[in-house]
Amino acid sequence: MTADVWLPLPPDEIEGLPEGPRYRHWDGEEEFPADPADCVFYVVPYMKPVGIGVRPLPLMRSVRVVQTLSAGVDHVQPGLRHLPPGVRLCNARGVHEASTAELTLALILASLRGIPDFVRAQDKGEWHGGFRPALADKNVLIVGYGSIGAAIEDRLAPFELARVARVARSARTTERGPVLPLTDLSSLLPEADVVVLSTPLTETTRHLVDAGFLARMKDGALLVNVARGGVVDTKALLSELESGRITAALDVTDPEPLPAEHPLWRAPGVLISPHVGGPTSAFLPRAKRLLVDQLRRFLNQEELGNVILVTGAESN
Repeated sequence: MTADVWLPLPPDEIEGLPEGPRYRHWDGEEEFPADPADCVFYVVPYMKPVGIGVRPLPLMRSVRVVQTLSAGVDHVQPGLRHLPPGVRLCNARGVHEASTAELTLALILASLRGIPDFVRAQDKGEWHGGFRPALADKNVLIVGYGSIGAAIEDRLAPFELARVARVARSARTTERGPVLPLTDLSSLLPEADVVVLSTPLTETTRHLVDAGFLARMKDGALLVNVARGGVVDTKALLSELESGRITAALDVTDPEPLPAEHPLWRAPGVLISPHVGGPTSAFLPRAKRLLVDQLRRFLNQEELGNVILVTGAESN
C-alpha cells in the first residue's frame, strides 16, 4: 500500500514533518492531488463550504485517520458512514482555544459597553455619552465547558465577576470549581447576566437554545454564541431580540453565511461577527505543531491525541 498523507497546507511550509509518507497538498480544489484510495491520513481542509471536506471520504478505502483543523467535527461526521471500521476522527483541541476565548471577551465587552453604537456615531461625527453595563460584578454562565470554555473562563478571571457557573454534558470538578450537568441549566439561566455558548453541535445540543431556554434568561441578559449556529433556534432568538428583552453577540449563525436579506442582521441589540473565532495569526503555528505531532505519533504507531470517535465502535 502506498502511504499518502493529504494536507490542506503546503508540506514544504510545515517544518518538522516526519519522513516516510508521500505528502499531497489538497485544500478543497475540484481536482484531487492523487488517488484518494491511497490516502491513509487525511487532514480536512479548514473553513470551507459545507460538503467540501467530506467529498473524498467515500473514495478513501485505506484511510486510518481523519484529522480536522477545527474544534468542532460536525461538518465531517456525515461522511464517516462511508469509511471502513477503525478509522479515528481527531479534532484540533489546542489550536483554537486562545483565539476563540479572545473573541469571546471582545464580543462580551463590545456588547456591554456599546462599542457598535460608538462606531456608528463616529461615522456620523456624533458624540453620545452615558452609562453602559460593566462586566464587573456580573454573573456569567458558560454552556459547554471543554478546553475552549475553560480558556474563556481563564480570560474572564481578571474582570471581578460576581460568579462564573459552568455547564457541560456531565458533572465534574475542575480547579476553578464544579461543572454542572446540562440538566441544571433551567435553574442557572435566570441568574446569569451573560450566557456564553461554547458547546459542540450534537444531536443533544442542536437548538438547545430554544424558546424555553431564552424565556428563562433574565431581562437584559446577553447571549454570546461562539459554538455553532445550530445550537440556537434562530427564529426563537429573533423573537426575543425584537422584543428588546435580551441582547446577543454571535460569531456563528444559522444559516451561515447569513444571507444579506436575513432579519437577524437588522435585529435590535445584536452584534454579529462572521465566524472568526479561530482564523487568526495564532492558527497556523498551532495547527502545524498539531499536525507534526499527530503524524509522528501515527507513523510510530503511538496513541493519537484528540480522538473524538472511532468508526464502527459500538459507542458510535
